[in-house]
Order: sequence, then structure tokens, then C-alpha cells
Amino acid sequence: MRRKLIRKGLKQTLQAILLVGALLAIWEKQWLTAVTTVAIILLTLFPLLLERRFRVFIPPEFELLATVFVFASLFLGEVRGYYVRFWWWDIAVHTGSGFLLGIVGFLLVYVLNEKEEIHFHMTPGFVALFAFMFALGMGVLWEIFEFWMDQIFGLNMQKEMLGDPSGLTDTMFDLIVDAVGAAVISILGYGYLKNVGTKSFLERWIAAFVEANPRFFSRNR
Repeated sequence: MRRKLIRKGLKQTLQAILLVGALLAIWEKQWLTAVTTVAIILLTLFPLLLERRFRVFIPPEFELLATVFVFASLFLGEVRGYYVRFWWWDIAVHTGSGFLLGIVGFLLVYVLNEKEEIHFHMTPGFVALFAFMFALGMGVLWEIFEFWMDQIFGLNMQKEMLGDPSGLTDTMFDLIVDAVGAAVISILGYGYLKNVGTKSFLERWIAAFVEANPRFFSRNR
């Protein structure tokens, strides 16, 4: 109960900071910052939409981690300029994205693997590989998005790094740390499927997701 209150309090604190940031941006007539911050607030409410509209229940730990990631990457990173102020911020955020997307990819194929309507059973190795490739693929799509935003709107989403004005070094470092984060999750997920009962954080989150969404899991494991 105490942990639940702490998680809820931390999430609401981050959302309150975002709201204050949006109001200050409106007060200072920084309209782009205001719109961006409001969009970030809406992103933090996405798990609530999933729960109420689609009856998909997200484990609170993962929900908090997703909120922290959105806050750190979009609000602190883009709006407050942390990517420029701290050289390591981009690396930390992309490592976190590798973790998050790896978990999403793992849960996605794990749900499909448990459906009776799908008449084949994927091996633990394939599930882990899919989670890794899903996270890395999403990272590549994000880098393509950054490239086109820089080219079309003259932004600086691909930050200059190590004296490379083209942004190539930044892109490669981002993809490398994406891969590292995704690999960690894939290895933990593989271990979970091979030996259910271990107690890493990923195993606990998967167990919580399965318990909260029994309609997705009709096969007996």
C-alpha cells in the first residue's frame, strides 16, 4: 500500500510540474512550448485511456516508468534543453527507451503467444529476439523522424556530438544504447520464459500484467 501511494504521488508530482510548465509558457506567450507541454501531459494520461477505454491494465511500476521517461525525454530533454546542457542526457534517455520498448515488444508477442486463436507456439528464443528487434526498429523509426524534422523544419533534434555537425555520431550512439537496453530486457524475458518463478523486476511486471489482464491469456502455460 505504501509503495502504491509513493508511485501515485510521484506520478502526480511530475504531472503537476508539467502543468505548471504549461501555464508558465502560456503566461510568457511561448506558444510552441505550451502546446508541446500539454501534449506531454496527454501522453502521461495514455495508460489511463487504455484502462478505461480498452480495459487494458498497465502494471503501476511500468506506468510510472513510462511517465518518468516521457517527462525526462520530452519535457526536460526537448522543452528545457537538457539534451544540450548535459552531454549524457541523450544517452541515458535512449537507454531507457530501449528498456521500455523491449518490454512493450516482449509483452506484445507474449500476448499473441498465449492466444488460442493463433495455432502456433513461439519459442522463448524467438520471443526474446522479437522484443529486441521491436525495440531496435522503433529506435530506428525515431531516428528517421529526427532526421526529417531537422531537414524540413530546421530543428536540431540530431544533436552535434564529438564535433560531428551531421548528427551521424549522435544517431549511432542513440542506436547503440537502444540496443543495449533492448538486449537486457530480451535476456531477462528469455530467462522468464525458460524458468518461470525467478524474481527480477521484469518477471514481476509480466506476472502483474498477466494477472491484471486474464482475458488475453487463454492458454494454460
